[in-house]
Amino acid sequence: MPGAASARAHEALERLARLHPKLIDLGLGRSLELLEKLGQPQHHLPPVIHLAGTNGKGSTLSFLRAMLEAEGKSIHAYTSPHLVRFHERIRLAGTLIDDQRLADLLEEVETVNGDEPMTFFEVTTAAAMLAFTRVEADYTLLETGLGGRMDSTNVVDQPLATVITPIARDHEHFLGNTLTAIAREKAGIMRAGVPVFCARQPHAEAMEELASQAEKIGANLLLSGRDFMISRDDRGVTVQRGGREILIPRTGLNGPHQGDNAGLAAAVLMEVAPNISDAAIIRGAEAAYWPARVQHLTEGRLVEIANTGNPDASNPGAGTPIWLDGAHNAHGAEALARSLDGMGKAPWVIVCGALNTRPPEEFLKPLSPLLCHAVTLAIPGNEASLSAQTMADAARANGLTAETATDILDAVEKAAATAERHGGGIIISGSLYLGGYALDANGTLPV
Repeated sequence: MPGAASARAHEALERLARLHPKLIDLGLGRSLELLEKLGQPQHHLPPVIHLAGTNGKGSTLSFLRAMLEAEGKSIHAYTSPHLVRFHERIRLAGTLIDDQRLADLLEEVETVNGDEPMTFFEVTTAAAMLAFTRVEADYTLLETGLGGRMDSTNVVDQPLATVITPIARDHEHFLGNTLTAIAREKAGIMRAGVPVFCARQPHAEAMEELASQAEKIGANLLLSGRDFMISRDDRGVTVQRGGREILIPRTGLNGPHQGDNAGLAAAVLMEVAPNISDAAIIRGAEAAYWPARVQHLTEGRLVEIANTGNPDASNPGAGTPIWLDGAHNAHGAEALARSLDGMGKAPWVIVCGALNTRPPEEFLKPLSPLLCHAVTLAIPGNEASLSAQTMADAARANGLTAETATDILDAVEKAAATAERHGGGIIISGSLYLGGYALDANGTLPV
C-alpha cells in the first residue's frame, strides 16, 4: 500500500492536471505569473544548462549529469515525460525527489496558484524550479518539454549555456509544419552572449534557421563539425575543442548515436566547466544511465515470459534478448535501426505501440529491413494511442507480417514465439509511453 505522502502527491498531481482544459497550451504568460507569485525561483537556480531538440536531448542531459557527478559536482535535473512515476522528472542534487518533498511542494504551488488555469506541465515546471532553489547544487540541467521558445522551461534569463540536439519533424500541430518553423521554435532557448552548442543537424534547413536565429540575437553559436569535432572509430569517440582532445572509449548508453550525444555533452563541459578533468568526462560517459533508450532488459517479468522455455533458467537473459527503446519518429527509428543492425540478433520481432502524433508508417519504415514480424498493441491509459489494429495495418504496409495483442504481457509472449522460430531478438518501441508501460510491467522502475 502506498504511504500517506505518496497518496498526497498522487492526489495533488491529479488535481493539477484538471486546472486547464488542454494538456498542451504553449505560452509563457501563465508560467511567468505563477513564478512571480512563488518569488521568481527561476532567477535563483544554480547555473543552468538548457537543452532543446527533437531527439537526443534527454540522453545528452544524462551524459552531462554523469560527467559532472564524476567530477564530484551535485546536479539538479528536470526532464520529461516520466516513464513510470512523476518523480523521475525532478532530480534534486542527484536523487529523485521523494514522496514527502513532492507532496509538500505540489500542495504549496497549488495553494499559491489557486484555481487559475494552468497546464500540468506549467505548474509542475514551476514546482521543480521552486524545489531547485531549496536544495544546494552546483548545476541545473533543464530539458524543454515541447519546442523551446514558448516552453515553460524557457524562463531563465542568463543560462550558463544552451544546447540544441538534432531537429526533425515532430509535433507539427504545435511547432509548425516545416523544419524551418520547428528549428525556429527550438532556437527560442538561445540567449544573447550565451554559448549555444549545436549538434550536427540531419537537415540543412534546420541548421540554416538555427544559425540565422543565433546571429539575430547575438548568441555565441558553436557548431559540431566546425567549432568542436566529434569523431568515431574503433577506439571510441574523440572530442576536440580548441587545443583539447578527449578519447571516450565507451558509453553507458547503447547505440552509435549515443557517441554523438556523449561527445556533445563533453564539448559543452570543455567550454563552460573548463576545469573538469578528462577522467571525469570519460568515467561519466561510461556511467550514464537513461532508461528506455536502447536498453537491454536482463531481468524482470517480461524477460521471464520471453524465456519460458529457456533451458538455462538461472540466466534468462541468455535466451531471447529483449531490448527497449523510446524512439517514436523517423529520425529516432533510423538511430534505433543502426543500433539494432550492430547487435547481430536479426531478424527482430517488434512489439510496437504509438501515439497519433506521427504516421506510424514513418517510424516503421527505417526498421522494416531488420524486422520479420510485428506484434502491436494500444498503449493503455493514453487517449492519443493508436489502436493495435491501426499499428498492425501500418506494419503490413511496410511488408511485415503482424498480429495484435491485448496487453504488453500478451505481446511479449507472442513476440517470443516468433523470435524463437527465427532465432532473433525482441525490440519494444514506438513511444516513450510504451517504454514506461513496459518497464512498469517488467518490474524494473527507473531510478
